[in-house]
Amino acid sequence: MPHPARTLLLSTALLLALSLLAPALPAQDFSHPDTQPAPQTPVIQKANDALASGDFSTALKILTSLNTQFPNNPQVLYDLGLTLEALTETNPAETIPAHSNSSPDTCTTPAAPTSSSSSSSSNEPPSSSATSTPLPSAESCYRAAIAADPSFPPPHVALGLMLARRNLLDAARAQLNAALTLPATAPALKARALRALARLNLDGDPTHSLAPNPPAASSDLLAALQLTPEQPEDILLSAQIAESADDLPAAEAAYRRLLALPDGAADPAAVSALAHILLAEHRPADAEALLTPALAAHPGDPAFTAQLAQAYLASTDPAKIAKAVPLVEALHTAHPADPGIARLLARVYVETGHPDQADPLYASLLAAQPTHPDPTLLADRADALLRLHRPAEAEKLLQLAVANPHSFPTPDDFADAATHLAFAASEVNDPKTTLQALALRATVQPPSPSSLYLEATANDALHQSTQAVEFYKQFLAAAAGKFPDQESQARQRLAVLQPAK
Repeated sequence: MPHPARTLLLSTALLLALSLLAPALPAQDFSHPDTQPAPQTPVIQKANDALASGDFSTALKILTSLNTQFPNNPQVLYDLGLTLEALTETNPAETIPAHSNSSPDTCTTPAAPTSSSSSSSSNEPPSSSATSTPLPSAESCYRAAIAADPSFPPPHVALGLMLARRNLLDAARAQLNAALTLPATAPALKARALRALARLNLDGDPTHSLAPNPPAASSDLLAALQLTPEQPEDILLSAQIAESADDLPAAEAAYRRLLALPDGAADPAAVSALAHILLAEHRPADAEALLTPALAAHPGDPAFTAQLAQAYLASTDPAKIAKAVPLVEALHTAHPADPGIARLLARVYVETGHPDQADPLYASLLAAQPTHPDPTLLADRADALLRLHRPAEAEKLLQLAVANPHSFPTPDDFADAATHLAFAASEVNDPKTTLQALALRATVQPPSPSSLYLEATANDALHQSTQAVEFYKQFLAAAAGKFPDQESQARQRLAVLQPAK
């Protein structure tokens, strides 16, 4: 029977190269708070103007003074949280220490800096050593604003976005949903909360085994679009929702709409996303036509290179298939320490019939993971070893790999590894392991002609004649003339095991 080789999907390498296609929730919009101060609060307006202009240090000084005078004013606490978050975003090297002597819900600021410190850079927070009390965290100020007035919507949304970026997803949903239920929530702010919930529903929650929910994400996005006009980010999100729902035509249409925008054609992420869809739709020629100019405009781009290699390999033109190897080799030369690119090159070598060149790459990648090797990497190297007719080595790797079924990206990937293990075991006359591997495969995939044949021969080798006869018959029914050599052997064994009476 032909070797049960895996079709090259480049899935692992593409996930690495295309990670930018699944952006996290955006940071707060620091250009202005989500509420306008009352006319009698000109000082707050001055702080808002400083925020809008990006002068966060000035805003911090004003709001620090106001917070000292009015410690329970929700608008001041919220604006202060915005300012502290902005300083953290714009100065990632700076650490704004949380208040060390109070609970996380306390937002207590030091006295306003003296004029001697005003010469510092406008976007740098004052040093905590120059104050008697450390600066609080943005989270503590948002929580304090909510405690001061639970019906004040903006801090709920700001805190929800912050918690979501920290992967505290249940708490994030609670804050975002709270904002949606408040009567004072402005349409634009409600739309922001709905977009955030759409992203959370699309991504799911791996930590709680919560699967993505594309219908809920779509509903949230549509509700947001009823409140505010569509933005390019909405088109991208709609495309990702359609892709998650396996509606590839809708995803393609959305990505093309995004690229048709005035600035869309220059967006590498959108081009790469559309190429990903075209490849998934088995349209390598269309993907190649899109990717060739994109790679010319962005030489050496890992995502474009990986996808163009996949387009070449998926074509039926030997000349194009031959282009895949040098394309990825050049990328590997430019990034020799990148494990994702090394793995991509190894899989291209396997697909183009050079497992001897792939195996050293896989061996090197596994050597860098001595304690907890990636099961999918073990399976990939085993695939190369099987092609090199080294089944005993492959069997050992695959036994380690299938011991962690939940570490495989998809059930089909796990089924492939189990099938490879069954094949490797049959090659070294280990029928018990063959049957164990096929039992694992059966937990995620129905039988195939290959698996039925392996199950029949393994039972035959163990002299379990009744089972062998049954699986030989099932194999012949499933094969239907597609595997003449194996079908001939199956009939011969049936004649021996079931002699005519």
